[in-house]
Amino acid sequence: MIIKNNVFIVTGAARGLGLAFAKDLANHGGRLALVDMNAEGLEQAAGLLREQGTEVRCYTANVASEEEVITLFNNIQKDFGQIDGLINNAGITRDAMLVKRSNGDIITMSLKDWQQVVDVNLTGTFLCGREAASHMVKGDRKGVIVNISSICRNGNIGQSNYSATKNGVAALTSTWGKELCRYGIRVGAIAPGYVNTEMVSQIRPDVLKKITDQVPLGRLAEPEEIAHTARYIIENDYFSSRTISVDGGFRL
Repeated sequence: MIIKNNVFIVTGAARGLGLAFAKDLANHGGRLALVDMNAEGLEQAAGLLREQGTEVRCYTANVASEEEVITLFNNIQKDFGQIDGLINNAGITRDAMLVKRSNGDIITMSLKDWQQVVDVNLTGTFLCGREAASHMVKGDRKGVIVNISSICRNGNIGQSNYSATKNGVAALTSTWGKELCRYGIRVGAIAPGYVNTEMVSQIRPDVLKKITDQVPLGRLAEPEEIAHTARYIIENDYFSSRTISVDGGFRL
């Protein structure tokens, strides 16, 4: 797919990887619909992109809400007249051990923390993918969906909820790629390792050093490197149904 003049939706676009995806698409002439719950952050991101002469519109929505997602995609279709691509990036973490003993007490991961992560990372990915594909099929437009999985999809201590959702995202990618190819819609996913974003910067320095020391390339990924991978999926018309690991050789 040629990026220039096509319309791409990026969820979780106010900062971090989402903003990196948006910047890269803008650099290649994409028209952008930025989605996040952080309205102020969205406008700041859009301001940066508009300085490049990019057509950008901002939308606040909770991707875990079916009603809001349906309205969101209807509005984007109305505003732009077409939907050509989606980067399904919105996600959260609520880390906790499944069960741990602390000072004689047994502490467990709460159902609330489990459900919040499932709602945003998995259900949100499903809803946005479903609505994007529906509009592409209805408009008879060939398109592409890029989902964001994670190195943690194979399981990571303290991340039962997050790991389960990111493995689910990889499974959705394979399934959708097989289902949607008949309509000319391709689906791919990226499984990043640890990336130098605001979220990772919140990790304690000593813990982050231990993580970095395990990466064969000896450093974190930069957001631009993950964005480059998304562009590869978008531009390569023979890529579909697969998840690309971009982790510096690190395996959990």
